[in-house]
Amino acid sequence: MTNDASARETAPDTAPDRDRLDVARDWLASASRVSLQIIAVCLLIALIGIVLGKLWSGVMPVALALLFATVMWPAVAWLRRHGIKDSVAAAIVTLTGIFVVVGVVAGIVPSVVSQADDLGHKAAEGITKAKNWLQGPPFNIGDDQISNLLDTLQKKVQESAGQIAQSAVSGVSTATSTLMMVFTVLILVFFFLKDGPKFLPWLRRTAGDRAGGHLCDLLGRIWTTLSGFIRTQAIVSFIDAIFIGAALFILGVPLAGVLTIITFIAGFIPIVGAVVAGALAVLIALVGKSWIAALIMLGVILLVQQIEGNVLQPWLQAKVMQLHAAIVLLAVLLGGSMFGITGAFLAVPVAATIAVVFRYANEQLARKAGEFPIPDETGPPIPDGDEAPALDDGPVQL
Repeated sequence: MTNDASARETAPDTAPDRDRLDVARDWLASASRVSLQIIAVCLLIALIGIVLGKLWSGVMPVALALLFATVMWPAVAWLRRHGIKDSVAAAIVTLTGIFVVVGVVAGIVPSVVSQADDLGHKAAEGITKAKNWLQGPPFNIGDDQISNLLDTLQKKVQESAGQIAQSAVSGVSTATSTLMMVFTVLILVFFFLKDGPKFLPWLRRTAGDRAGGHLCDLLGRIWTTLSGFIRTQAIVSFIDAIFIGAALFILGVPLAGVLTIITFIAGFIPIVGAVVAGALAVLIALVGKSWIAALIMLGVILLVQQIEGNVLQPWLQAKVMQLHAAIVLLAVLLGGSMFGITGAFLAVPVAATIAVVFRYANEQLARKAGEFPIPDETGPPIPDGDEAPALDDGPVQL
């Protein structure tokens, strides 16, 4: 009894000493502060988006060059380890990439030119077959109706001649701008490969050990994620091109080699690229062969894309980028609607970069909250000279 009495005497008073209204006011004040902070962050993100939209023509070459540099860096690092100077190694890898692209284009163009006439004749035959089909049962459309339809289409084309000419002029301007952008990207890739390793030490010395350490760690993770994205898409695109290309050659579809290369390149635009390349392959199979070949081609493409989209790509992305398929799809649609094909291509790397930043911030919050020990924030020492710490130049472990 004595122990119970003393325990009651020493027990803290748990009776509420504040009014419920005061507690509610504190909750509302806290919610208001958090809401204002969220609004401020959203406004900042919107402002960044507006600025990027205004400066997109200048930002796009830098983003593309950075993405390509992550792919070429392992080759540059290998040459540097074998005693090749930085500038020479960067020049060798950049020129090799140019020769590969030029070789692919040089291989595609003659094939397209040589088979263009044949495809045109087969398209005309297909139109004739469609006309005969419409004239037969159950449609029974007469020649006069079909002729009137063709005349109407011809008039529409003639009325649009001015717009077509204007589009042609615009196309020439666009082609010139594209060539200038390609040249700019190549120059930036060379300098990124040559001087990129000097950036992190400079950033750390400029920002200080604490902030610079965080920036170097975060940028290193982003670099690894970007290189992993390209390698992942290359694997997926290669597998798509192998199986779809095999079906094209077996069925004898015209431009099978060109369509195989297009399938590989389109695979770097997640989800949307595969759909566009597949539709093109089915269309050419329909025009160049028959509707049976087109149906078979459609079945092969759907089968390959189902296996790739539901098994292979999610597994690879989970290993490398840790992004859900829904986020990938939304990112591609948003990037494509805002910035076109280039935006669709860069959408997933941007989403993956945002995810890396979010995970890093969450990790730092967990450390500050004491959920696991806080490491030395000064990080590793800056190496002597201008050389950066060794980057991950090996393949991503899948």
